[in-house]
Amino acid sequence: MNRLNHRLENVFPERRLFLRSDNETRYILLKPVTQLVGIVGSTAVVAWSIIATSILIMDNIGAGNFREQAKRDQAFYLERLNALADERDTRAAEALASQERFNTALSQISVMQTQLLETQERRRELEIGMEAFQETLRRVSGEREDAREKLQELNASLEGETETGQNPLSAARDLETTVDYLAGALSETAGERDTVVADAQAALIAADEMAAELKILEDRNNEIFRTLEEAMTVSVEPLDKMFRKAGLSTDNLLKQVRRGYSGQGGPLAPLSFSTRGEIDPSTERANSIIDKLDELNLYRIAAQKAPFTMPVKNNYRFTSGFGPRWGRMHNGTDFAAPVGTPIYAPADGVVTFAGWSSGYGRLVKIKHDFGIETRYAHQSRIRVKVGQRVSRGDRIGDIGNSGRSTGPHLHYEIRVGGRPINPMIYIKAGQNVF
Repeated sequence: MNRLNHRLENVFPERRLFLRSDNETRYILLKPVTQLVGIVGSTAVVAWSIIATSILIMDNIGAGNFREQAKRDQAFYLERLNALADERDTRAAEALASQERFNTALSQISVMQTQLLETQERRRELEIGMEAFQETLRRVSGEREDAREKLQELNASLEGETETGQNPLSAARDLETTVDYLAGALSETAGERDTVVADAQAALIAADEMAAELKILEDRNNEIFRTLEEAMTVSVEPLDKMFRKAGLSTDNLLKQVRRGYSGQGGPLAPLSFSTRGEIDPSTERANSIIDKLDELNLYRIAAQKAPFTMPVKNNYRFTSGFGPRWGRMHNGTDFAAPVGTPIYAPADGVVTFAGWSSGYGRLVKIKHDFGIETRYAHQSRIRVKVGQRVSRGDRIGDIGNSGRSTGPHLHYEIRVGGRPINPMIYIKAGQNVF
């Protein structure tokens, strides 16, 4: 130490610090090593202060930029959500209007089909009647020819008998009367035949006109069918894609919703217009559209029961995601926000727990359909109770800092069959729908 002090004397000469009081004067001897240690320590403290201040300033600047970016992203997503909601409402209105036009067209088709069947039946009756009249006409014509032959024979016989002195005039007059009656009946039958032929031709013309009108109605119905089918495709595909992104089996999901649907026969019953037991293509397309409407309704019910929306709607900051953190598994997603920020239920369900739970602090658990459970931890205030049924959008609590927490935030978990799932899978899947 002495040798070190001796070497440092040229740079840090030995100094004395005098302390004077009323009665005496004292001094502190500052050796070169002591001065070096003091200078190095002071420099380290100043450097640490500068670095810490810079880090805090940069963190504040970065947090401000992140908040501004989050606000811009939120405004963008809200605008996009509103646009999608408007488009969805427009599509729904178009679907309802198309369905009304479709029902009207179906009613008109049913009336036209009835009239066409009646016309065809009348046509068949007229054809049968005309054949009967033609048969009668042929029979009467044959009888008239026979009568004429008999008349000629009688005239010849009359002439012969007149020569021999016999007089069968009464028999000849009777035969002539019979022939006149048959001729009148034949003339009347011919007139009826002409009337039947004219009625049959008018019926054929009316049937052709009705067939042309029916063709126009069929073309109009095809256009309505295409519009409805496109509307159903546009409405069902995003919902189907949303559930598949969340890893849910759409077939099992729709079966489960259909089993729980109240009422008989489902929300819509199939159509049946054929009176002959035949399958009408228009009826098949109509039933296909009704099935799509049924499927869309079931998807809508299922979407209300699955957590596809955000539990926090504004004034939040994403701080920690799902996955390993600090050597242990983080089973949820954290949203930092001021104390008292509302927490909303992302789907319909029943509250199964509402109270204190060690590291979770004030915790709420909600049981949803399809084996899904959501958890909301570190709350400052719980606004629901066990057994309460909540709907999507109901306020269930406030963000806080209770339990094992380093700051006010919401710890949000989704569990399917008891196994934790990344909540962002459901949230991202529902971004283009809700």
